[in-house]
Amino acid sequence: MSSGELSVRRGQAADLDAIVDLERGCATAPHWAASVYAGIVERDVASRRCLFVAEKDGGVVGFAVGAMQADGVGELESVVVADAARRAGIGRVLCGAVIDWCLSQDATEIALEVRAGSAGAIALYQGLRFVEVGRRAGYYSEPEEDALLMRLKLQ
Repeated sequence: MSSGELSVRRGQAADLDAIVDLERGCATAPHWAASVYAGIVERDVASRRCLFVAEKDGGVVGFAVGAMQADGVGELESVVVADAARRAGIGRVLCGAVIDWCLSQDATEIALEVRAGSAGAIALYQGLRFVEVGRRAGYYSEPEEDALLMRLKLQ
């Protein structure tokens, strides 16, 4: 990763190919249909989801998806950072964008699920003050793995 400036912005239709390529290149990312991402970037008024992309040197190096549930709980649905761009704070910045968006939607807390073996992701979320509140046995497949349930209480 070079020393160019990082920018984070809302995802656009022009980003979809890069988002899908990045997601497909990450074995532990949730693999959604391209149409799901397209629906999020269209920002339908009825949709309560957001997608942020991180760009560096003119290319997408990461993205994050958030959602609002009917009960006022936000959800950090997905965070993906390119292998070559990891450990540079990009995941933290993307999570911050989703957290800020959830706050703007009047969320009272934010929930997420993470693979139990994803030590780096768990450390990131703990650094953002998420706490473990439960576990779902065998939740993930390919490879099969438990999910840790984490929450962040908002003020």
